[in-house]
Amino acid sequence: MTARPAAPEAPGAEAGVPARRKRPGPPPYPVVLALLGALLLVSLTAGVAIGSVRVPPGQVWGIVAHHLGAGWVEADWTRARETIVLDVRAPRVLLGAVTGAGLAVVGTAMQALVRNPLADPYLLGVSSGASLGAVLVIVSGVALFGPLSLPVSAFAGALLTLLLVYVTARAGGRITSVRLVLSGVAVAAVLTAATHLVLLTAERGNQAREVLAWTLGGLGGVRWGTLWLPAAVLVAAVALLLVQARPLNLLLAGEEAATTMGLDVARFRARMFVLLSLVTGVLVAAAGPIGFVGLMLPHTVRLFAGGDHRRVLPAAALAGAVFLVWADIAARTVAAPQEIPVGVLTALCGGPFFLWLMRRDARRSTSRRAP
Repeated sequence: MTARPAAPEAPGAEAGVPARRKRPGPPPYPVVLALLGALLLVSLTAGVAIGSVRVPPGQVWGIVAHHLGAGWVEADWTRARETIVLDVRAPRVLLGAVTGAGLAVVGTAMQALVRNPLADPYLLGVSSGASLGAVLVIVSGVALFGPLSLPVSAFAGALLTLLLVYVTARAGGRITSVRLVLSGVAVAAVLTAATHLVLLTAERGNQAREVLAWTLGGLGGVRWGTLWLPAAVLVAAVALLLVQARPLNLLLAGEEAATTMGLDVARFRARMFVLLSLVTGVLVAAAGPIGFVGLMLPHTVRLFAGGDHRRVLPAAALAGAVFLVWADIAARTVAAPQEIPVGVLTALCGGPFFLWLMRRDARRSTSRRAP
């Protein structure tokens, strides 16, 4: 009887050692975008439905459709619920989505510009300038622009901070990224000290709580009239960054490689720093300085979308929106009826993530140096 030939061994497998299973790759990019889009839609619905007064999800969409002119929707809800959905929760949830998307996108680009995985949107100190502008309005009580006085002053502070950072970083007609970052750190320290000084010399003691609530970030008090600006800035920023996706990809390979490929690294970085700082200033003026969103989400998204910024930027925008919407839901419900500033919850998530990221990079650098 003829012996049956042995089955061929798996390539690279040794005797008695099972072959390693190949790790499954990330899902296809269209699937990632579709899942994130569906998750964002669910998150927006939950953000409007969940609160001290629960509104069924079907009724949420019924109110929205009826408001948009859908005549076939029967109005079986009270006027109070319609006001809660349209005037209180919907602008707040949308601002959370816009702010989360913007911070994630800016953080993604900032990490590529400085080639540092620990970079975030507040790298150049614009949040410190925005905080000083907001504190001056709260303490002085001056409201030249009515309800818009606080965001206008915050954005003015962010813009002036950006100009100051560029003036101090410029030497010999050139601006390097190292000097720019160091100038941002120094200016932020000075402005933070000035903010504390203004707060300590305030005449009314109850202003400290209001200032603390703003500096920790929050989405309350937003109205439809103030939502259009951060939304428009987000759309413009994503569009411009997608156009600049190739230079951002080149920077990941190093400055020398990018220069060899024809990129003027210094000029490109200067333009991008201005753009990202302006976007950050608008977002901080609208929602306060909400930390760690722009640090965490880019790294999380790269696990599923890869390193190409043409893929990472749209996915980061969707993931950032989902994350901040759910963070705001938790801020409103964890300690109800008291509301926790959403920046506190993002810091509780981002602090451990930051430490893990530092340890991971340290292990990688150690393994590279090992013989």
